[in-house]
Amino acid sequence: MNTNPETADGPDKDFIEHVVKLIVDNPDEVKVSRAVDEMGVLITLQVAKEDMGKIIGKNGQTAKSLRILLRVIGSKNNARVNLRIIEPEGHEDSAGDDEKIEI
Repeated sequence: MNTNPETADGPDKDFIEHVVKLIVDNPDEVKVSRAVDEMGVLITLQVAKEDMGKIIGKNGQTAKSLRILLRVIGSKNNARVNLRIIEPEGHEDSAGDDEKIEI
């Protein structure tokens, strides 16, 4: 993945960071990164383990809605935008101690 300074920030990253910080109880622990490669834009999101349920939502509806809104923003800029939510270490459903899972 290419993370050059021109692509480090964008409206998609700013949007997801703003919305997620409004949803969670621990906004200081929200980390958002943006990477661009030949496949498009990848937004990676990390939140506190206590906030994972709020970000995923019932039956994954909140995460799905965030992804749809990111695609709308991306379509305005002719870019394919994907959202990866990183499961925090120590989460009770974790598959391994230091394994990160894409949700």
